Amino acid sequence: MSIRIDDVVGAHTRALELRLQRSEILAANLANEDTPGYLARDIDFAREMQRLDSQASFGPAGSDLKYRIPTQPSQDGNSVELSVEQAEFSKNSMDFQTSLTFLSMKFRGLKQAIEGR
Repeated sequence: MSIRIDDVVGAHTRALELRLQRSEILAANLANEDTPGYLARDIDFAREMQRLDSQASFGPAGSDLKYRIPTQPSQDGNSVELSVEQAEFSKNSMDFQTSLTFLSMKFRGLKQAIEGR
């Protein structure tokens, strides 16, 4: 009996890759906090996961970037709000760690099954 590794860890690897992509987007937002005219962007994680799960094969994520609507627009046209971006980045980091933990547990279980424990 063969085990397809993608069936065992597929969703977790997709989640990790998408979380990594989102962290890069959020980091760019934070880096451009003082750039006039910069528009903060983000992705809808749940929607992107559904899109990736519906695809037959997992390829490079072509995420649909959305622009964040600021609660207090600035006069220079920059839509980055430091507290919002920091909170989203922190939440994304915790979610990344959670996905990594689940993936680690899956591999540990596979290893134990292979060893016959």
